[in-house]
Amino acid sequence: MENLTRRRALSIGAVLGLTSVASAPGAWSWSSKGSIAGTDAVTDPFTVWDPDADDVAARLLADGSIPAVNKAWGSWVDNSDPLPSGMPGYLTDYLTQVNRLPSWADPALLAASEKLYKRLNSYLFVSESLGSGILSTVIPREARAVYWSAGGADMKERAAKTFTFGYDLHSPTAWQPSGHFLVSANKTRLVHSTVRSLLLTSKRFMETADQPKPISNGDILVTFHSVATVAQNNLKKWGVKLTAREQAADLHAWQVALHLLGVQRQFIPATWPDAQAQADQMLWPRVAPTPEGISLAKTLLGYVEDPTLGLTTGFVSEMVRYLISDTYGDWLDLPHDRISRTLIKAAWPTYVRFREGLSPIVPDGLYLFDQVVRGIAMLFLNNGTSPTQTPITLPTANRPGA
Repeated sequence: MENLTRRRALSIGAVLGLTSVASAPGAWSWSSKGSIAGTDAVTDPFTVWDPDADDVAARLLADGSIPAVNKAWGSWVDNSDPLPSGMPGYLTDYLTQVNRLPSWADPALLAASEKLYKRLNSYLFVSESLGSGILSTVIPREARAVYWSAGGADMKERAAKTFTFGYDLHSPTAWQPSGHFLVSANKTRLVHSTVRSLLLTSKRFMETADQPKPISNGDILVTFHSVATVAQNNLKKWGVKLTAREQAADLHAWQVALHLLGVQRQFIPATWPDAQAQADQMLWPRVAPTPEGISLAKTLLGYVEDPTLGLTTGFVSEMVRYLISDTYGDWLDLPHDRISRTLIKAAWPTYVRFREGLSPIVPDGLYLFDQVVRGIAMLFLNNGTSPTQTPITLPTANRPGA
């Protein structure tokens, strides 16, 4: 089951609103003429990593500096904060070079993204947590990398850290001096490099590895599509109208985010159609169930379920099925709840349009859907207030027993 048949891939693509889906991973053919680099070359992103950050991470592991760095990072939160003291000079030198916006960043579009995300945040919470968070568990490389890393042993903390990245990106002050995203992105990039180095020492992970090293530029792009491209499709499916300017702002925020994560310009899509074409080749043909992914999904859904909020196992599972398709839900052995399914399918799009001011109809399940958003916020955002109590830190080891 490592690869999908063409028929299955096409059916999933139809469910998620894609126009076409490749049949199976093959020779890479997406050209950089569809990227922000605007060149015309074909380079496989799954063979490209992040050498500058990787060298820094390897040195931090070798000289035992990570505990001191994690302590120093506690005072480094806002975009305007100076780099903290107490770090090795080579790390400070590296961060001095990368802790900035690229020259091609458009301040007007970034400001427009802040305004847009203020409006869309609640829906993105749902799409990116119950949707993309569980979708990640059927991406074999991502599921295995997460499971066998240190974060896989404490998924609540790991999920909160991942959500911190998304929360800071979608903040109404993300790119301002008081925002946090520049810092969160640079920390996350070094986390990737540290995990990349550590997983090479994991016997259990390497037994199933199909790359020389994990977390390539291609793998980061796969995650981008499973979050941002899927969110674009979901918003369309739910009837949320975005102007061309708003769509451009959303994509530009992600373009800058990918740059800050070490993805080369030749791979960063220039338009949403370019992103969809890239996702068709690199994401949908690669999804498959794995023991690691099934375990992660079960753990993650257990955190979200809360009968006191009305978030029962059946309702949460059906919400996930609605967001990522029955095919994936069956792979993950999610239970069915026909009553919840009928309610979600009929009422959720109306709920979104009502909250957007696009529909005067008060939807059935209004309170329940509000509880979904509140429950996710309570879980991942420290009682719905701030993610800063879940700092992004560097690991020093893999999952115990890896």
